[in-house]
Amino acid sequence: MPETTWNRTIYRWRVRSSLFLILLIIVLAKPTWSSILGGLAICALGLLIRAWASGHIKKEKELAMTGPYRYTRNPLYLGNFILGVSVAVGTNSWWCVLIFAVYFLVFYPPVIKEERERMKRLFPAKYDEYKKHVPLFFPKLKPLFSASPIKFSWSLYKKNREYRALLGSFIFWAILVGKMLLLP
Repeated sequence: MPETTWNRTIYRWRVRSSLFLILLIIVLAKPTWSSILGGLAICALGLLIRAWASGHIKKEKELAMTGPYRYTRNPLYLGNFILGVSVAVGTNSWWCVLIFAVYFLVFYPPVIKEERERMKRLFPAKYDEYKKHVPLFFPKLKPLFSASPIKFSWSLYKKNREYRALLGSFIFWAILVGKMLLLP
């Protein structure tokens, strides 16, 4: 299978496969109050980063370079990484840590590559300049790109349906708490 086809297949299957893996993680989880509280704190950070990013992105219409996009080219995926870490912490299971690590390493490098190629096609000159100043994934603490001061937009947050990440996280953590309380 050519690399581009593989990347597109991975891109399409990342969400579907994560749903199956979340069910497996819930089964393997051995949560405690301290693991859940630690996981929730990390989860809040991941959700905040994702929300911040979704309030600045106009998918495929404009190259996002404001808000968290001044620190990393992939703040939504960084938020997902942090959410995955929160799940690994909250489940209190090395099997869940391993599942998250394998999932992230299998899916996200090709997904990020596919997205980078799409941005190059959609915004060739702008993206080349942008990528010179802003790291691909792990952010710098100081913004590396000076962009016009565009404020967070709740309408973009809603349009990008970011509330689904919040809802999904709430359901996951409620199930984890329920498992801890109901199962010995």
